[in-house]
Amino acid sequence: MPQPQREDLPILIAGGGIGGLAAAYALSSKGFPVRVLEQSGEFREIGAGIQLAPNIFAAAKRIGLNDALLADAWQPPAMEMRCALSGERVTQIPLADAMTKRFGQPYAVSHRADIHAVFLNACQGSNLVTLETHQRLEDFEDDGETVTAIMHDGGRIKGRALIGCDGMWSKTREKIIGDGAPRVSGHIAYRAVLKRDEVPEDLWHPNVVLWAGPRTHLVHYPLRRGELYNLVAVFHSNRYEEGWNSFGDPAELHERFAGTCADVKLMLGKISEWRMWVLCDREPIKAWSKGRVTLLGDAAHPMLQYLAQGAGMAMEDALCLARCLDDSDSVEDAFRAYPLKRFLRTGRVQLTARLYGEFYHADGTRREIRNECVKNIGYGGLAWLYDHEVD
Repeated sequence: MPQPQREDLPILIAGGGIGGLAAAYALSSKGFPVRVLEQSGEFREIGAGIQLAPNIFAAAKRIGLNDALLADAWQPPAMEMRCALSGERVTQIPLADAMTKRFGQPYAVSHRADIHAVFLNACQGSNLVTLETHQRLEDFEDDGETVTAIMHDGGRIKGRALIGCDGMWSKTREKIIGDGAPRVSGHIAYRAVLKRDEVPEDLWHPNVVLWAGPRTHLVHYPLRRGELYNLVAVFHSNRYEEGWNSFGDPAELHERFAGTCADVKLMLGKISEWRMWVLCDREPIKAWSKGRVTLLGDAAHPMLQYLAQGAGMAMEDALCLARCLDDSDSVEDAFRAYPLKRFLRTGRVQLTARLYGEFYHADGTRREIRNECVKNIGYGGLAWLYDHEVD
């Protein structure tokens, strides 16, 4: 049960995505009033599939939402890597019961909108969380006692503190860190979702399947209890567009995958319209707070998607930040402590995700070495990521 309201002024959160809502709910569970400022006209999540590893369910359990996250998810029996050129299976890792037995929590895949809805519903059920749309943050002022968010329409909203959950191109980060634009990786992702009956029976698979090819890969898996099928195709490209929801060019996609095996081409050929985004990240930093302002999720530590941990790190951030505020005598102390508890872990994920991108896209001799190295891969290399307990 939420604690009694602790301050008259709310903590302001810029951004109503998964990270922003997770932070709002985690803070409300500690008794803090929160005001979430979302720039769009509604609270919704752009995107498609998302993989939920055991550390994500461990974090969700801390705030009582793990069962809700599982309700509409798909629990794949295994994760496998196949060669996109020959079609052969390189390796397979059991999930389902084996994963739960080893890490204490399951591995699942879900639609981003379903995950977002879990946190949105939780926030809507809390009398300490206020949700507002059409509130686009442009600037803020920190006077040492309060923070005033300055909105795009000129409105001014006062709060006890400000948490920037405003993503890769964060306005909040721009002001307190000032490290310029994100790092463009040179990789582009195309995503699409098919209905179950649109997938040929011989191509539908219950597992998370990754087809690894030279400078390309394709991932597919079921969503929403098996009613949908998620596809993400990634390839190297110099194209750059800011955002997460641009239309992709099917001709470019098929050109990049021209040398792949028949199953990959057949799967890609089932999609007539793709959405695309340019994969970006940033160099890890040790501190992402200043005074009564801090960052969370992609605003603090944007990462490439190769470890499927962006949402997971944001959820862990939310729990850690709520704990720091609960334990500290001042906002400033809490905001100094929070990044120090998080930066080694989030930085490791950022850098490891880059390595996995090269690993998936290996060519020539590197590809042969990779295939040999992963033939008997087990859970050992995942323990640092999945066994984590949030401080």
